[in-house]
Amino acid sequence: MITVCLNRADFEYDIHSLVKAFYAGEEVKVFADQEKIRSLEQQSPPLFRIDVIYQAGEQGGKDNIEIILSGSPEAGKEKAPAVTRRETEADFSDRKDMKNRLKRCLYRMLSDYTGKVLPWGTLTGIRPVKISMSMLEEGRGEAEIRTYLSDTYLASEQKTDLSIEIAKREMKLLDQLDYEDGFSLYIGIPFCPSICSYCSFSSSPIENWKDRVDTYLDALEHEISFVAQECAHRKLNTIYVGGGTPTTLLPMQLGRVLRKIKQCFDLSHLSEYTVEAGRPDSITRDKLSVLKKYGVSRISINPQTMKQETLDIIGRRHTTEQTIAAFRLARELGFDNINMDLILGLPGEGIQDVENTMKSIQALSPDSLTVHSLAIKRAARLKMFSEEYQDFSMENSWETVDLTAKYAREMGLLPYYLYRQKNMAGNFENVGYARPFREGIYNILMMEEKQTIMALGAGSISKRVYQDGRIERCENVKDVSLYIEKIDEMIERKRKLFAEE
Repeated sequence: MITVCLNRADFEYDIHSLVKAFYAGEEVKVFADQEKIRSLEQQSPPLFRIDVIYQAGEQGGKDNIEIILSGSPEAGKEKAPAVTRRETEADFSDRKDMKNRLKRCLYRMLSDYTGKVLPWGTLTGIRPVKISMSMLEEGRGEAEIRTYLSDTYLASEQKTDLSIEIAKREMKLLDQLDYEDGFSLYIGIPFCPSICSYCSFSSSPIENWKDRVDTYLDALEHEISFVAQECAHRKLNTIYVGGGTPTTLLPMQLGRVLRKIKQCFDLSHLSEYTVEAGRPDSITRDKLSVLKKYGVSRISINPQTMKQETLDIIGRRHTTEQTIAAFRLARELGFDNINMDLILGLPGEGIQDVENTMKSIQALSPDSLTVHSLAIKRAARLKMFSEEYQDFSMENSWETVDLTAKYAREMGLLPYYLYRQKNMAGNFENVGYARPFREGIYNILMMEEKQTIMALGAGSISKRVYQDGRIERCENVKDVSLYIEKIDEMIERKRKLFAEE
């Protein structure tokens, strides 16, 4: 455990995120409460303690932030001082600048203390590419962006270049969309063959719901009808059917959903139609034929790893052979835009395992590849039942991240979107790679929040993007039974969100 005590409540989340970036495996407690911190430390002595002291300038003096780290020296650094201090001037009236100064000061202290350098520097948010994109949209030059990211966030040259490359590619792809009159559609199918140990999405085993799937689809169709009417004046640019695993549905049920979409929406302005087939054990010829029939242009077949032992550990009840067979079947049926998802840092996997997976993926030659770094959220089984997995290391490294990037480029796949997640160990990243003209446009829209997204189904979140950049959200309940029961309430939430002002 690491404790952080503030003399006043300010920037707790930013401090927590940055400390976790250096100490992914440690529990980090941040409070502006001396007694609470003292009580925690009495229960369990911390690895070390950080005090953050905000000092307002008096009589014309300058505001100041002092950071004090006290505790045992790092392993292997016996000569390190027991107490380390750093401070920085700040202007408390400028919160953005104040936050950046605080984070740079804390970063430098932790970097010196640990000997680690984080490639993204102090950037801990989930959308680092947004900064480069917004500056490019303002007409700023690449040199100015590089200087800004280096000076303000201490980002490395490699990650700065990556963010600019992706931002330029995203801008070119999004240029074809109508933000003002267009929208995108997300349809959630919250069922899977089984629940993976790392997963915290709104998903349930299909076996538990097989007798009520059609009831769920009744509610979903009701919501689809409302949204189609509500958005009749807009152009539908992209559709993403996700979950869960949509191909968990029976062929006739899958056809029912896609037929409803076709009946209700004008698809003439559609740039992309994605269905996340996801689990190879859910894919059949009949289901792929249904997708083809209704004009689905992009699918995702997700092995996560090509190491069978790992698949067994994380509860993915399919084989590597099934992944290969599903992929080849999709190619046979004419799908020319297939994505594959991988996860780095799965239990027991090292860099050699990842390289073996990349070689297997390279042999299949997908049209796009999304490489995720494991982020264990609170609801995931890996988090709730961590003792079950204590014999397996869960480690990622920048060396592994760079390895996957190298293989992707060798396959002709270029990075086109990037994001991070909360609880992502080591401040790593998720990167989507694709061949030219095979990028997932919906993925970019989700990250850059440029266009309104109508999200339907249990656990989905709609976003209304206003012309001034303001964003308002509307959530559907996650529980499938509640969604069915309260579908009219879910529709009413959307009605209020999208009512004309």
